[in-house]
Amino acid sequence: MTFAKTCLAVLVGILLGVALTMLLRPQTAQAFSKGQEVQTPQPEKSKLPVKMEQRGRILGIGGVFFKSANRDQMREWYSKHLGLADKGEGVMLPWREHDDPQKEHVTVWTVFPTSTHYFDPSPAPFMVNYIVDDLDALLDRLKQEGVKIDAKRMNESYGRFAWIYDLDGNKIELWQPPSAKP
Repeated sequence: MTFAKTCLAVLVGILLGVALTMLLRPQTAQAFSKGQEVQTPQPEKSKLPVKMEQRGRILGIGGVFFKSANRDQMREWYSKHLGLADKGEGVMLPWREHDDPQKEHVTVWTVFPTSTHYFDPSPAPFMVNYIVDDLDALLDRLKQEGVKIDAKRMNESYGRFAWIYDLDGNKIELWQPPSAKP
């Protein structure tokens, strides 16, 4: 997983978020287009079905990866215009947990060549990596819930990995960094 892949994924996520905000909040888009100040509504507390004390939950986005037929030119574009300089290992974007600022993480942004098989068998030209606190607990719960789980596992010095698929067949990477589990 390279830094550039993570950075690109983060950027794509941000752009998608902006686009969705404009679509779902037309008054915000209208005010924005007129150069008016936009009041940001306070977000509602998320009502996740997973209890916060429960192990096997998402802590954040660990990576955003996408394919490009023009990988080198795409890297140059993102470096020049957005400052995301991927020299082949991806762009590492550091962040801290909201509830525990002492815990540091990185989100990796990177561009893969179109020929990559890393996203297979997903038809999507992108993949999101989620940081999890307990990979085994999450996979056990997802199995009970009937989620499609890839049999492949990867154990590296920088963490453990597994993959699942959403309803559209998009491959999702789950990553438990070495320090995530007590």
